Amino acid sequence: MRFIVQRVREASVAVDEEVIGKIEAGFLVFVGISASDTMDKRRSLEISDKMVKKLVGLRIFRDESGKTNLDLKSVNGGILLISQFTLYADCRKGNRPSFTNAAAPEAANELYRYIVDKCRQEIGAVEEGSFGADMKVSLVNDGPFTVILDSDEICQ
Repeated sequence: MRFIVQRVREASVAVDEEVIGKIEAGFLVFVGISASDTMDKRRSLEISDKMVKKLVGLRIFRDESGKTNLDLKSVNGGILLISQFTLYADCRKGNRPSFTNAAAPEAANELYRYIVDKCRQEIGAVEEGSFGADMKVSLVNDGPFTVILDSDEICQ
């Protein structure tokens, strides 16, 4: 599982030119779920729990001294979650990426829904994209500050 976390001043997602999710300051998070993430349901939920805990605990907002020392709750930030299977693109051979490492859509959506619900339990202000839709994502990156959370590193 991979989360690409961008600290944003604002972010939104639209489908068919209609905004379906929008946050002010907080995290825009692209969520990639691999085929191996969905093999064992119990393990999948454990991984998701750890990833969400790490996400909401990230201290990457500036405090009064200008140091990155505050977490999402401290700044009353929101989360915009966007499912993105392309985070598991394999570009080693040729020029056309392979997506065989990404989870099958049905299994990925089930785990994505779990992640959305878990984030809502932790942080009330959670918006989301539309799983599998052609989305247009807009953001004002703050910093820029981008962090990659990978379950292979977080959940060892």
